[in-house]
Amino acid sequence: MTWVLALSNLEAGRIQMAVSLGFHIVFASLGIGLPVMLLYAEYRANRDGDAVWMALAKRWAKGFGILFAVGAVSGTVLSFSLGLFWPRLMGRWGSVIGLPFALEAFAFFIEAIFLGIYLYGWDRLSPWTHWWSGVPVAISGAASAWFVVTANAWMHTPVGYVLEGDRLVEVDPIGAMLNPSTPVMTTHMLLAAYMATGLSVASIYAFSLLRGRRDTYRWRGLAVGLVLGLVLAPIQVVVGDWAARHVAEHQPVKLAALEGQWETQARAPLRIGGIPIPSREETVFAIEIPGGLSWLAYGDTNAVVEGLDEVPPADRPNIVLVHLSFQVMVAIGFGLLALGIWAGVARWRRKRLPDGRWFLRAVLLAGPAAFVAIEAGWIVTEVGRQPWIVQDVMRTADAVTTRPGIVWHLVGTIVVYILLGVASAWLLLRLARKPQGTVEP
Repeated sequence: MTWVLALSNLEAGRIQMAVSLGFHIVFASLGIGLPVMLLYAEYRANRDGDAVWMALAKRWAKGFGILFAVGAVSGTVLSFSLGLFWPRLMGRWGSVIGLPFALEAFAFFIEAIFLGIYLYGWDRLSPWTHWWSGVPVAISGAASAWFVVTANAWMHTPVGYVLEGDRLVEVDPIGAMLNPSTPVMTTHMLLAAYMATGLSVASIYAFSLLRGRRDTYRWRGLAVGLVLGLVLAPIQVVVGDWAARHVAEHQPVKLAALEGQWETQARAPLRIGGIPIPSREETVFAIEIPGGLSWLAYGDTNAVVEGLDEVPPADRPNIVLVHLSFQVMVAIGFGLLALGIWAGVARWRRKRLPDGRWFLRAVLLAGPAAFVAIEAGWIVTEVGRQPWIVQDVMRTADAVTTRPGIVWHLVGTIVVYILLGVASAWLLLRLARKPQGTVEP
C-alpha cells in the first residue's frame, strides 16, 4: 500500500485507466459477441423446433444478462474517470470528441431497453417476435463499441478542428469521429470481440467435453463458438496488416517501438521475438528477416523505416512493453489461424470437427488466449502512443488532474473491480452447474 500512496497523479491516472480498460474490455467484448451467438441458437430453435438449440439460447441469454450488468457498472466507472482523472483532455477537446460518447450513450440505452424486453419476453412473446426483440441488442452492442473506439481513434490521428492559440475554432465533430484511424481501429476491435467471444464459449464446452460429457448440447455449443471465432481469424490477420501499414504512415515512432527498430534504415528487418535493451538501443535474440519490415510497412523491401533514433528518449513509449505485447498479440493471432486451418481441413476431409483430445485441449487454450491478445493489443495501442494523449498535440502529463488525493480513487476503482469480478465469476459458475434443461430466463 505504501508504494500506491507514493504514486504521482500521472502514474495513478495511467494505472487507473489501464485497470479500467483492461477489466471493461472483457465484458464489452462479450457484450458484442454473445448476442450474435444466442440469436443464432434461437433462430435454429424456432426454425427446427429443436429443444437443444433452445437450451443453448436460454443458457447464453442468462449468462449475457449477468455480463451486461457487470459491464454496465465497469463502463460507468470508466466514463466518469475521463472527467475525474483527465479534466484538461475533456476540457480542451470535449467539443471535438463529445459526439461519439453521446451516441454511445444512446446505443447503450437502446441495448438495455431491448435486452430487458428480450429477457422478460421468454414465453410471453411469440417465438419470432421474441427473436426480433434481440436483434437491436446485437446491433446496438456493436454500435456502442464502434462509437467509443472512434473517440480513441481520434486520439491517434486528431482531425476535425482548427486551433488558434489556445482556442478551438471550426470544430467538425463528424470529421473528428471519421478520422483516418477509425476504419481500421473499429474493424480490428469488432473482429477481435467476435473472435474472443466465440472462442471463449468454445473453450468452456471443450473443457466439458474433455471431462467426458460428450452430448449434442455441448458439441453444438463448441461448434457455434468455433465457427464465430475461427472463420474470422484469416480476416483479422489481413486487418492486422492494414493496421500496421496505417501505423507506419501516421505513427512511425509507434511502428519503431512495435518492431524494436532503433536505427533509421533501408531494408529494415522484420523481427520475430526478441527483447529490446533500451540502455544499449538494440533488440537481441530476435529472428530477423531482412527487408521484411520495409516491405510490410511500405510494400518495398528497400524502403526506409524511421527508427527510434529520430526522436529523443522523452518522446519514446515504453519500448520493452510495447514490443513484447505486440509479439504476444501476433503470435496468438497466427496460433488461432493455425487452429482454424486444423478445424477447417478436418471438417473438409471428415465432414465433422476433430474430436480428439489434443484438438479439444487447443480449443480450451484458445479462449483465454484470445482475450490475452485483446489485452496485449490495447497495450500496444495505448502505450505505443505515449507520451501523447492526443498524438503530437497534447502530452499525457499535461492532461492529468492536479487535484491531490486521486490515488484513493485508484484504490476504490480496484476494489470495485475486484468485487465485480468475484461476483460475476460466482454467478457464472453457479449458472454453469445447472443442468441445461433447467435454465430459465
